[in-house]
Amino acid sequence: MLDYVNMEARGMAADDARMDLCATGDVEPGTAIKVETGDLSLAVYNVEGEFFVTDDLCTHGPGSLSEGYLDGHIVECDFHNGAFDIRTGEVAAPPCMIPLKTYKVTVENGRVYIGT
Repeated sequence: MLDYVNMEARGMAADDARMDLCATGDVEPGTAIKVETGDLSLAVYNVEGEFFVTDDLCTHGPGSLSEGYLDGHIVECDFHNGAFDIRTGEVAAPPCMIPLKTYKVTVENGRVYIGT
């Protein structure tokens, strides 16, 4: 879940603890985009109108998951073809061994947020 340390430095108010990432229309169904904000590099995914957010960097190597192949809830890294479940961050295929960080997502008024 979201690390609440330095929320204000990341553009988050302590009372609502959420960060505005993008418009829902920025992410076409079946795709992902990269969003950089503060010290975070994130991948925002749209799976049939449901949005998910993970760290963008693969835990195995320098691959950008937003540039990988999305098949349902599984993203395949374009670097070594390892894969993750974007709902849980769990490894779905080697050579990845370390789970991926995921974030709680809220969609409100056509915007995608992480946090509570």
